[in-house]
Amino acid sequence: MNSKKLTLFTLIFSILLFNALSLTDEEALSLLFKTQGTTAFYGTDFTANYEVVQQKPGEGRSRTNAKIYRRDSESKWTILISSPLKDKGKGYLQTENNIWFYDPADRRFTFTSSKDKFQGTNANTSDFAPMHYTQDYSITGTQEVKLGAYDCVLFELKAKSKNVDYPFIKLWVSKNDGLTRKKEDYSLSGQKLRTTGIPSYQKIDGNGSVYQIPVSMVIQDNLKGKKINGKMEYEKTVISISNASLEKQDDAVYTKPYLELMSGK
Repeated sequence: MNSKKLTLFTLIFSILLFNALSLTDEEALSLLFKTQGTTAFYGTDFTANYEVVQQKPGEGRSRTNAKIYRRDSESKWTILISSPLKDKGKGYLQTENNIWFYDPADRRFTFTSSKDKFQGTNANTSDFAPMHYTQDYSITGTQEVKLGAYDCVLFELKAKSKNVDYPFIKLWVSKNDGLTRKKEDYSLSGQKLRTTGIPSYQKIDGNGSVYQIPVSMVIQDNLKGKKINGKMEYEKTVISISNASLEKQDDAVYTKPYLELMSGK
């Protein structure tokens, strides 16, 4: 076989192999359904301690500790901040499709949004809630890729409406378990705004099911940074999750009076 025929054969074989490995539309949608399912707890309540560490280049770190309660089946969640001392008693509540921020200093609830930053960090309040990829986005492309040791599907997603945090998303999902390994958020013009990495997960049992939640999440703001010793460094927020529980909580936990009561403790 001469070199031209060999080159043609290699090209054809590569195309056939690529097509054989590519996901069908149905397979891609099924995997995306599975992925968003791993971010939710519809059959149980979810409670955990969150440590949120904000890192600003050249300025050091700030730390916020909070307890989070979620009832995803009713789209309700409560966040109660325990430290630092100046923020103790502050909290967030989502109920009836509204998000409220409570400040015990003036005992007032202020309407906020899922797009708003959590306590001045690089995390949005929506980062603490379930994702709805198949509802909010259309799949515009898929590609099978390697991400470190993981065999992943790279999804390119375009928002169906303006009621989302970001109009474009790139999502790396490991094929064997549907877990999100990396996410990039883009503006309407295509500028990369944030990069989120989830290096590892932890398993918790509840109601006969096994759930996997991140051990930690690293969120990098691709717009905020400065050069340190000649190297560009960006703001990062590291969210660590511990003491996770799937025990059912009292209905009162997801109400304004609960935040008011707990703010004084």
